[in-house]
Amino acid sequence: MAGRTARLVLLAGAAALASGSQGDREPVYRDCVLGCDERNCSGNALKHFRSHQPIYMSLAGWTCRDDCKYECMWVTVGLYLQEGHEVPQFHGKWPFSRFLCFQEPASAVASFLNGLASLVMLCRYRASVPASSPMYPTCVAFAWVSLNAWFWSTVFHTRDTDLTEKMDYFCASTVILHSVYLCCVRTVGLQCPAVASAFRALLLLMLTAHVSYLSLIHFDYGYNLAANVAIGLVNAVWWLTWCLWNQRRLPHARKCMVVVLLLQGLSLLELLDFPPLFWVLDAHAIWHFSTIPVHVLFFSFLEDDSLYLLKESEAKFKLD
Repeated sequence: MAGRTARLVLLAGAAALASGSQGDREPVYRDCVLGCDERNCSGNALKHFRSHQPIYMSLAGWTCRDDCKYECMWVTVGLYLQEGHEVPQFHGKWPFSRFLCFQEPASAVASFLNGLASLVMLCRYRASVPASSPMYPTCVAFAWVSLNAWFWSTVFHTRDTDLTEKMDYFCASTVILHSVYLCCVRTVGLQCPAVASAFRALLLLMLTAHVSYLSLIHFDYGYNLAANVAIGLVNAVWWLTWCLWNQRRLPHARKCMVVVLLLQGLSLLELLDFPPLFWVLDAHAIWHFSTIPVHVLFFSFLEDDSLYLLKESEAKFKLD
């Protein structure tokens, strides 16, 4: 839901700096990378590197030059700390201690656990909610969209490339848009299916235009951030308005309200920007871990609400 917007804020800020941060602008870093590349990344030295590189590293796309950047990053960090300076960022990111092929181990694990929580709750939802419930198809589709987003988040934090970055961005945008659609179906679409269908077509058109522009014309981080923040705010306000309007009649609506408020509050963690604790755990990873129970609570709300709607529709059918 809205929490994905907060994540995009941090990603956009980091990406805007990726073309040049304090650490990778340092001559010692640049000279180190250049020297390492000349010594190790051509001819027989490159063949030796490839023959000794673990299979999981090559499968993840780590190249000789990537290894040079990684090693030289720590050389530069060591010099900074030795001279009493603050830890610098490199290419828009804090230095992380790589584990196996995982570039940002804590965020990758947290993303995986978010996806696992979504999968468990999807299985629970499908086991407890009959397919005849009015919201069943939309809720199941939302769960799969969320699972896909957390998969690409895990991949992105495992290995940051242009492709994995774009997939992480686009899938996060898809979750936000689908949450808006979910809210539309719940608040308007059950009474007016034509409105929900038209709104779905509009959202698909928006997503297509958004992805096409960023992929084919210009990957504008500022525009991407503004677009997702705007949609995220619409999503949060719409859900919160519905919750406040129905909390007395539908006690389970309070779960949804707690989810919206928690996501807004937890998004403040993204504003904490500090070097990773133990070179692994940064504010972004902490935020990812904190959203796991929030997803469980939201799917619990969807389950309660779907069962309520099923009971309501069956009661109306008996009256008819």
